[in-house]
Amino acid sequence: MKVKGFSRLRALSLGAALLASGCNTLAPPIAQVPCDATVPPRVTLSPDGQIATTTLSVLTFNIEGLSWPARSGRGPSLEQIGQHLARMRALGSAPDVVLFQEMFSDAAKRAVMTSGYPAIDSGPRRTTRARGSTKDKLPGHSSLKRGEIGIHAFGSGLAIASRYAIVDNDRRAYGRKSCAGFDCLSNKGIALARIAVPGVPSLIDVYDTHMNSRGASGAPAPRNLAAHDRQALEASEFIDRTHDDATPVIFGGDFNMRHSEERWGNFSRYQSLDLVHRVCIQPGSNCDVRMSWDGDEPWMDTQDLQFYWPGAKVQIRPICVEALFDGRPGSPQLSDHDGFLVTYELRWKASDSRPSACAALPGTLASRR
Repeated sequence: MKVKGFSRLRALSLGAALLASGCNTLAPPIAQVPCDATVPPRVTLSPDGQIATTTLSVLTFNIEGLSWPARSGRGPSLEQIGQHLARMRALGSAPDVVLFQEMFSDAAKRAVMTSGYPAIDSGPRRTTRARGSTKDKLPGHSSLKRGEIGIHAFGSGLAIASRYAIVDNDRRAYGRKSCAGFDCLSNKGIALARIAVPGVPSLIDVYDTHMNSRGASGAPAPRNLAAHDRQALEASEFIDRTHDDATPVIFGGDFNMRHSEERWGNFSRYQSLDLVHRVCIQPGSNCDVRMSWDGDEPWMDTQDLQFYWPGAKVQIRPICVEALFDGRPGSPQLSDHDGFLVTYELRWKASDSRPSACAALPGTLASRR
């Protein structure tokens, strides 16, 4: 959770018990759609008919959906976010999948539902049991004044919305010893939605997270750095436990690693997935970069990232990156984050195509429980 100004952060800490008791009354949004009710994507065959390709567009977007007293007056902008996505859906130009962060307030939850995506799943709730990888204390001391009050006022604020069916899901809340400062008021974690794209011969594992902030947490640097490191480890453990190597994976969210070599170094110890920014900046990548990237390491200038990895039958690569909700004409800026939109190409042997992704597919979480 990221907020501006320590006075607001202190107010958030003081109001946490009130918020936790029910000031935000709406449950996290959930929606389901049958596989056979989704519209298949356009699939293109190679000239020899051997290879099939399609695209999957994924937006990661921190919608700044904080509640009072951390924020006030966010209702109109959040409403516009939902309406804008709904209009894009009506025009056929909306992202196929949206990874939301900071969906805390009732207005934020309504915005996600207003977007009109037929399949929506949410991340850890306020009461989801936290599963840490260690019981060791963080450096320094906990402080009630900076929100380390021992209770969660909010859930994770995560939601995954999809035009295609979500056929399986899972979530993990980061450990109670894996948060620092005001971020501890949110039950931060990681969410998985396993998505069935009609015709594609495997499911797609899509993960969403929001990791511990730095200065906005109010916690000293050694403490918030250690919390971020533990969350990176726990996210990696969750992906290892839930992901089938035969299935392509996309991992996005607000990673809170901007301008921090230390955070990047820790995170990279646990994750070997390909970073979209790093791939698309390479000459010859055939990735259409439609946003301004400065310097040799543009991933260091943003909190909002996406990672990916191919599956056994389906190859995946980014072919276009662009900003959304960035203030350009037709793309209103309605949050303190721009949206980061990646279009991926999915490629597989045409002989492996399925008439419907609703058919039984291996690797669902339910089959391994």
